[in-house]
Amino acid sequence: MFQNANSPIMEQLILFHDYSLLILILILTMVSYIMIIILINKIKNYYILSGQFIEIVWTIFPALILLILAFPSLKLLYLMEEMNSSFITIKTLGNQWYWKYEYSNFNIEFDSYMNNNLNNMDYRLLETDNRVVLPMKNFIRILVSSSDVLHSWTIPSLGVKVDAVPGRLNSINCLINKSTLLYGQCSEICGTNHSFMPISIEAINMNYFLNWLKNFNN
Repeated sequence: MFQNANSPIMEQLILFHDYSLLILILILTMVSYIMIIILINKIKNYYILSGQFIEIVWTIFPALILLILAFPSLKLLYLMEEMNSSFITIKTLGNQWYWKYEYSNFNIEFDSYMNNNLNNMDYRLLETDNRVVLPMKNFIRILVSSSDVLHSWTIPSLGVKVDAVPGRLNSINCLINKSTLLYGQCSEICGTNHSFMPISIEAINMNYFLNWLKNFNN
């Protein structure tokens, strides 16, 4: 299932993808045109031994294209690694074959397994018995680790993919644009039931989130 981008980072990643694809199409079109002209043209000049101008052009032109791609790419890379002050911190622990979540600020923790009791509108292999509930339009810090083997906590629509490594704590910041349901899966082969480690996130506004915290503690 392909969900629309739901974070500023993922929106920028899609824009950069489209921007790069446009440049690649232009290059492919130009190279194809030159090759066709060379194949069609029957005129040959046997006295040309060198062409410094054309050599300078085909050296500088690719370098300029690389610079055009490099600057937005580096900017996006730094934006992805930027750590803002977060409203909430979620600890995520990968296990064979489920996820364990801990809301460090509110003393809440629970396990999340794949849900096999599906309703008509549920997605197979993506629903969980306990969803991660997060407030939208707030920076969220996610700490990811593993208790056994390598896992990878991945939410494509947020542009988030964090490796869960035993004995190591990886962190990432994210911001959810709107109230919605987001789905992901473990994207690191971690054993027999690797395909049965879904991730489901329910993004809600702040008032509903505070009510959820109150009801969970009660």
